[in-house]
Amino acid sequence: MAEAIEAVQSGKMGTLKAAKAFSVPRTTIQRLAKTSVSGGVKKQLSSRAPVFSVTMEAELVNHIKNMDSRFFGFTTTELRKVVYQYATLNGLKHPFNTANCKAGKDWLRSFLMRHPEIVLRTPENTSAARASGFNKTTVFKFFDLLQAETEKSKFPPSRIYNVDETGVTTVPNKPSKVLLFKGKKQVGVIASAERGQLVTVELCMSATGHYIPPLFIFPRVRMKQELLDHAPPGAVAVPHKSGWMQSDIFVDWFKHFVAHQSYE
Repeated sequence: MAEAIEAVQSGKMGTLKAAKAFSVPRTTIQRLAKTSVSGGVKKQLSSRAPVFSVTMEAELVNHIKNMDSRFFGFTTTELRKVVYQYATLNGLKHPFNTANCKAGKDWLRSFLMRHPEIVLRTPENTSAARASGFNKTTVFKFFDLLQAETEKSKFPPSRIYNVDETGVTTVPNKPSKVLLFKGKKQVGVIASAERGQLVTVELCMSATGHYIPPLFIFPRVRMKQELLDHAPPGAVAVPHKSGWMQSDIFVDWFKHFVAHQSYE
């Protein structure tokens, strides 16, 4: 984006030619070329200086586009957190809220106005998306992304991992059939509880079959080591009152993954 603006401002290209040459929206180039000066820093339009330069904001736009192409589109809250981290890690002076570590809603509103090519859409429910999303176009897009990353990074199949989470219940939903005498009206079987609790499990394996020990998330406040009795070797567990994956827990799992990955 910064190169396109530079080309328009220097007179080397018109907006239409720059849009085609750099694969960016023409309307965005027209707007930013008028509200920016040489060097990629936006003109002062108010008493508050802009947080990001045009180049850095273009990087944010590209990051949003990249995540969307990988089916991990940001919510507004997630984007505000990423923006705060981006400004902090780059040592920029910003007016963002340090208590909740997020950019403000006003910044987000202005950002979307500056980049009308980015829109807020409501995704389909997971079940509907899976039912309609597994088609030739989507599958080809996934493998095109995988091929591009493989060719760029030159990593072997042993470095390709697939990770997913699932839920297991502490009590089977459907007990196995048992043998008994005819005439008995009520049949029961001893279980830990009549209604089980759902435990989240994070599973990961490489394309060559290297297995990462699982992570269990138990729906409780305190952890008991006995809960890992008979678990796979190397398995780890954490407690959380919801029993669901959280961002900080995923960071801990990623450290666990790095410690157990194969270096073939």
